[in-house]
Amino acid sequence: MGNILIIDDEREVGNFLFYLLTSKGFNVSLGYNGKDFQHLVQQKNYDLAMIDVKLPDVNGIDLLKQLKLENPSCKVIVMTGYSTVKTAVEAIKFGANDYIEKPFDNIDEIEKLVEHLLVSQPTLSQHDMHQLAENLGFVVGNSTEMKHLLTLAYKIAKKNVNVLIEGETGTGKEVLAHFIHQASGRKSHPFVGINCGALSESLLESELFGHEKGAFTGAIKERRGIFEIADKGTLFLDEIGEASLAIQVKLLRVLETGEFMRIGDETIRRTNTRVIAASHVNLAEAVENKRFREDLLYRIDVVKLIIPPLRERKEDIPLFLSYYLKKYNTDLSFSDESIKLLQEYPWPGNIRELVNMVKLVVTLADGETTIITPSYLPEKIRKYSHSSILGKELSTNIKRNQLIEFDDYLSTWAAEMKQIWEDEESTFDQVIECIKQLELFAGKAYVRRALQETMGNRKEAAQKLNISIRKLRYILNEKGHSIAE
Repeated sequence: MGNILIIDDEREVGNFLFYLLTSKGFNVSLGYNGKDFQHLVQQKNYDLAMIDVKLPDVNGIDLLKQLKLENPSCKVIVMTGYSTVKTAVEAIKFGANDYIEKPFDNIDEIEKLVEHLLVSQPTLSQHDMHQLAENLGFVVGNSTEMKHLLTLAYKIAKKNVNVLIEGETGTGKEVLAHFIHQASGRKSHPFVGINCGALSESLLESELFGHEKGAFTGAIKERRGIFEIADKGTLFLDEIGEASLAIQVKLLRVLETGEFMRIGDETIRRTNTRVIAASHVNLAEAVENKRFREDLLYRIDVVKLIIPPLRERKEDIPLFLSYYLKKYNTDLSFSDESIKLLQEYPWPGNIRELVNMVKLVVTLADGETTIITPSYLPEKIRKYSHSSILGKELSTNIKRNQLIEFDDYLSTWAAEMKQIWEDEESTFDQVIECIKQLELFAGKAYVRRALQETMGNRKEAAQKLNISIRKLRYILNEKGHSIAE
């Protein structure tokens, strides 16, 4: 039925898997370390390898890389403890098909996973993955980074681990969270989202954990919190970096114990909720700045998914346009010139801004034309492209003129220095003075160019040159002294 390789230094685990899979009709080879691995992979080709992440003489990830290099078609399952789940996720990035956690709680799941990888058609799961993404509006496009992101999200969706999604505002973090929920075993249970930055601390606490009647002014009846509502489902905590430190402490308790209390109640309640958190800020930096708890970050950052901004995947803009035009059920299409302008624009609001733009132009153009020309695009997009082209031309002309000016001065200076050098009556002071003049000219030239590039803003120019404004003024106004003084 297939050749399977098992590498695990825990002999009980290795022997158990050997007998389990042999009884199912598979041809199983068993090794306990890196040396056994090297010996066994030389004997035959394997259809599936099950490799422990932590081995006594080698890193399991290194064995994975070697196996994928020598036998790319071999499926790989990495085995790990909870403390090394992050390593297992890294293994998926290097080509592992899945991972299982020790100790093994469900033998049926192992059998199903092996059967799925060796017997089922992998194209079916790939089709299901892309179909689900399309149905939810998660446009993957042609970006290699996005394809890897989707594959990783799909694989970890079925695992009971928390996920952290990072990305700029408007990149589609909630859509990705919804995709993970729908691809998981929790899809028949609630998906509940809340923006931690949109509510005050007291209101957020009430929304998260619920409250009893009379717990505070305005609490006219008891209310369940979303940790109760999302039980057995998924809770999406958007902008978790905006939550206060007090709220972070309570979130940490829920993630560690699965327990919480409603406001005004002493009853301990339990929840089985998977948390997917999202942030547009770098939470590791927030920890360094004492704005986010390190222990909470450790709990939510079991798997980290980073969505790139739209400006880094501009080749996918035509796909986004096509998707949303189809969604809005219109026969309109964007002209080539319009698409070019849209690909030049930096999209600070990312996909959210793009969606709003499509809604606007569809409203403006519907009934008037079938082709969306640049005249229908927002003025800021048209202006950006025009100013960007002019800016590039202006910058090029400025630099060209400055280079000509510098070359002319350098020729004159070289002739003057040569004359001093050849004159037997010249003094050392004359040489030093000549060098100072070149230094002063070069300094002024750099400052003038920085001022032209910053439209005369001396503060920005000084920052650009990494000098103080006082130094900048000195270079422009003083004569006869070394700039370095």
